[in-house]
Amino acid sequence: QVQLVESGGGLVQAGGSLRLSCATSGRTFSNYVMGWFRQAPGKEREFVARIRQGGLSTAYADSVKGRFTISRDNAKNTVYLQMNSLKPEDTAVYYCAAKYGGSEYNYWGQGTQVTVSS
Repeated sequence: QVQLVESGGGLVQAGGSLRLSCATSGRTFSNYVMGWFRQAPGKEREFVARIRQGGLSTAYADSVKGRFTISRDNAKNTVYLQMNSLKPEDTAVYYCAAKYGGSEYNYWGQGTQVTVSS
C-alpha cells in the first residue's frame, strides 16, 4: 500500500502561482510513476502531469504545458507540482496518484482544492 497526502492548495488570483506537494509513505517511492490529476465541478477528472521513477521523463496536458512543472524528490518521498500563470480554468481539486507498472494508477490522495479568481 502507498499512502498519498496532498497539500499546498488554496485561493490565488489569476496570474499567480502555487506549489502543490504530495507526500507518500508505504512502499518504495522511487519505484512508482507519479501523476497529478484534477477535477473541476461538473467535469470528469483529467490528467495534468506525470513523472517517471528517475525524475527525468515528464509529460503534461496541453492545457498546462509551459505553465506547470512536475518534479520529485525521491529522498523525501515527495512529488511536487509548481503551477505558474494560473488561470480561472485551473480551478479544481488536484489529486496526486501513483502507479507501479501498467497503465492504471493504483493509489490516490484525498485531493487539495485550488481556486483561481479572475
